[in-house]
Amino acid sequence: MSSSDPQNSGSGSQDPTSFLRSATFSRDGPSVSVENAVTANDLLLGAYDPAKLHPLAQLGDQLDYLVLDDDKTSELPGAGTAIPSRGWSDDLCYGTGTMYLSGLALGGFWGVSEGARRPLAVSNTRLRINSVLNSVTRRGTFIGNSAGVLALVYNGINSTIDSFRGKHDTAGSMAAGALTGALYKSTAGVKPALAAASVISGVAGIWSYVKKSV
Repeated sequence: MSSSDPQNSGSGSQDPTSFLRSATFSRDGPSVSVENAVTANDLLLGAYDPAKLHPLAQLGDQLDYLVLDDDKTSELPGAGTAIPSRGWSDDLCYGTGTMYLSGLALGGFWGVSEGARRPLAVSNTRLRINSVLNSVTRRGTFIGNSAGVLALVYNGINSTIDSFRGKHDTAGSMAAGALTGALYKSTAGVKPALAAASVISGVAGIWSYVKKSV
């Protein structure tokens, strides 16, 4: 015959949830105060020793950091304008993106106006909304894509001219605008190409003058 201790039998049959609620946990070693605890700010600012991340890492002070010259602007003569730029890549990316989004917005307003004024065979709200959406998608994408392509070609030619001449000025911008306009309308004939070259060259000259004057 075997007999069991009532205490052991009681603890063995105790509910695990109740046991965990009544249990206490302790930690060996010195306690760390809240004021001296390491925070995420210490890690991000580099105040925390990398070797303490794990004793087996043995990194010490041998970590290499990637240093980026994000604040370094273009040193090309005449490039210091109201809109800072780090070089041709900034002009190409930001200029193209800005013109594309602006063209989408302008084409969207044009499409809304056109779709709202278009006569319909049957006066119906659903047909009117459909007409507005069709006009917005047609005009918005056309103006946005055209403006994006023009900005892409213009910034590419302008950066090439600046690199070849060794400086950035209004004359170079106007020349880039003329070449861009002529190339954009080159398949339409001589007169449309000359007209586009004159318009875009004038706009580029005004934009370059405004950037330097502000």
